[in-house]
Amino acid sequence: MPQVTFEYEDRPSLICEVREGESVLDAALDNGVPGIIGQCGGAATCLTCHCYVLRHEGNLPAIEALEAEVLEYVYDRRPRSRLACQLPLRDGLRSVVVRPAARQI
Repeated sequence: MPQVTFEYEDRPSLICEVREGESVLDAALDNGVPGIIGQCGGAATCLTCHCYVLRHEGNLPAIEALEAEVLEYVYDRRPRSRLACQLPLRDGLRSVVVRPAARQI
């Protein structure tokens, strides 16, 4: 089963298993992960699932136009900034380690 690890600076990491095709956002919402809100429900129209990809095993999906546009508005954007709703675990992406952004809005 694919796996998502949520790392924090101030608390223990959370490891969540997800079904093939589910997103990092799905893992966060299904497991009550702190720091990921997902207010738009995965439509990539808000900033509330902003996270930083620290490591991954397999291929990350490319950033598509809508995600790139939304990422222009996130607070503290970094080179590894992504929207958790746009990171499905499929097509060879077996695991990903992310850190939720300290500030979502």
